[in-house]
Amino acid sequence: MKTQVAIIGAGPAGLMLSHLLHLEGIDSIIVECRTREEIEGTIRAGVLEQGTVDLMNATGVGTRMMREGHVHHGIELQYNGIRHRVNMYELTEGKTIMVYPQHEIIKDLVARRLKDQGTIYFNVRDVSLHNINTDTPKIQFRKEENSELLEITCDFIAGCDGYHGPSRKMIPDEIRNEKKQIYPFGWLGILAKTPIANPELIYANHDRGFALISTRTPQIQRHYLQVDPNDDIANWSDDRIWSELKTRVETKDGWTLPDGPIIQKNIVSMRSFVCEPMQYGRLFIAGDAAHIVPPTGAKGLNLAMSDVQVLTKGVAAFYHCGDKDKMQRYSDIALRRVWKAQRFSWWMTTMLHRNHNHSPFERGIQVSELAYVTSSRAALTSLSENYTGLPIEWGSMEALHSQV
Repeated sequence: MKTQVAIIGAGPAGLMLSHLLHLEGIDSIIVECRTREEIEGTIRAGVLEQGTVDLMNATGVGTRMMREGHVHHGIELQYNGIRHRVNMYELTEGKTIMVYPQHEIIKDLVARRLKDQGTIYFNVRDVSLHNINTDTPKIQFRKEENSELLEITCDFIAGCDGYHGPSRKMIPDEIRNEKKQIYPFGWLGILAKTPIANPELIYANHDRGFALISTRTPQIQRHYLQVDPNDDIANWSDDRIWSELKTRVETKDGWTLPDGPIIQKNIVSMRSFVCEPMQYGRLFIAGDAAHIVPPTGAKGLNLAMSDVQVLTKGVAAFYHCGDKDKMQRYSDIALRRVWKAQRFSWWMTTMLHRNHNHSPFERGIQVSELAYVTSSRAALTSLSENYTGLPIEWGSMEALHSQV
């Protein structure tokens, strides 16, 4: 088989990249290790920046999102039992966020790629990359276990295969620089059959730990608790989860959280991670293959979408104009936004989570930070600009590299 761009991974990054390339008249093939049912059924967070919403609409895959998603004009920050609304719509002169689950975006993109006769191989095995530092890279894979080895030759490879995929490790050790931060927090997430608890997301700082009240549909809600990342989910009965959630988000005016049957629960650890560079030879990595952010800032999916926009422009310039410059600058351009999103996600995480190793002084500083943010229009504007999404910057990265 031969194509122009071979894409490893059918998550949001890989699927949107294939869709964008198709709109530019560029051929691609996607290989994915999971089944279609798995990628469309795995429940993931879904807070979309304004830019991601605009991209979905501009490229013709936003119809269901606009019909079924929930537009939020702000969020609420809570500490000391008092809630403070952040009116992001007003502070950013019209930007909003959209709550629309990631697996629904995947459904929309898979359906569109198949409608456009795009090629996606699901449930593949033994994916490997070859000749990435030549003009004729290729990937090999098996359609099923013990089947014959298939090969795709291409001009470029896009590694959109997540943190554990094979793509990133193909960048040589002496070139690949991985920077990471492990947090002493975990998130216990639940899906529950309850009415919507609040019109907007609630980020609560409590002496017992952080809590997030979110939504998925009018009937199914998504909530989170800060827990020890090494805790066992078996230690958390439904009654204990609801008791802890209600304690952390109750307010002095008597508001209480509605409860109901919990249909899914799990614990995930939290980390920040960046791989530099995001390209080597004819290989380009995007999304979780290149960077991970703690979920507090709601940036993971949105960074994947900005990565592939930058990459598409580079690939399109190469094919349409013979211009290699934008592709050569892909990593530099993408990393500028990645690092700003990392900063914001780190800041939100450290401001809102209770670190029980902190001294009383450090705890006082944390509460004071929340008090400042919620009382300063400048601080609220900064939070809103970052939360609703910073623009892609197409300038030089030299100044940033000199500081990192």
